[in-house]
Amino acid sequence: MTIAVLVKYVPDTQFDRHLAAGDGRLDRSESILSELDEYPLEAALQLAEERGGEAAGNRIIAVTMGPEAAVGAVKKALQIGAYEGVHLTDPALAGSDLAATSLALAALIKKLGSVDLVLTGMSSTDGETALLPALLAGRLDLPQLTLASSIEISERSITVHRDGDAYTEVIESVLPAVVSVTDQINQPRYPNFKGIMAAKKRQISVLSLADLELSAEQVGSAGSWTEVQQARPRPARSAGVVITDDGDAGLKLVDFLAEQNLL
Repeated sequence: MTIAVLVKYVPDTQFDRHLAAGDGRLDRSESILSELDEYPLEAALQLAEERGGEAAGNRIIAVTMGPEAAVGAVKKALQIGAYEGVHLTDPALAGSDLAATSLALAALIKKLGSVDLVLTGMSSTDGETALLPALLAGRLDLPQLTLASSIEISERSITVHRDGDAYTEVIESVLPAVVSVTDQINQPRYPNFKGIMAAKKRQISVLSLADLELSAEQVGSAGSWTEVQQARPRPARSAGVVITDDGDAGLKLVDFLAEQNLL
């Protein structure tokens, strides 16, 4: 079985986000593997291990797209346990929206050859749209199963559970398919010393747009369907208003809400 796991290099959520100087895009200088991408990676590892792991011919390919530093997401995925890595990087990819990103990633998945399963997280922790799996499935003309909380695979089909507030959907599809998983599907493992050392010997293939037979006009700002016209830092928070209860706090609160046009 060959499983491609999409991993993204995103700004660390432990720190405040900032706009990069000059282009108004997100500053990604302090980035890490997206936390939500550790869940599909763990799911892939479990599926492969149930089938004999790498020794039995299974492949787990961590795939990312982005500038040179984005290879850090692939390296972390290899430390956790992925068997191979692929990094799509090209200056023309800068500024790609979801449409352009899905086009490039679909071409990359096709370049990998026969892939049984494409796994993604439920969302990225930067864009937070959760739309990429659907767009990618459309580009690849594959079934999509989103927000899976469990995965079972038989010979040529996949069954997932999809939890709602008061019900659970059981969805079955043929393979290959694109599946996004939630953060409830498993408990991702941490990279251990053995894995960190082994990752240094793992192969990371670096591809460009030319390798995928895509032009610069199909991706980046030129190939995007949307355009960010303006981005500016959020104003600093004001100190706020403290209402002291001298027996008339209720009235003061009503007056404050009225002044803010909240009543």
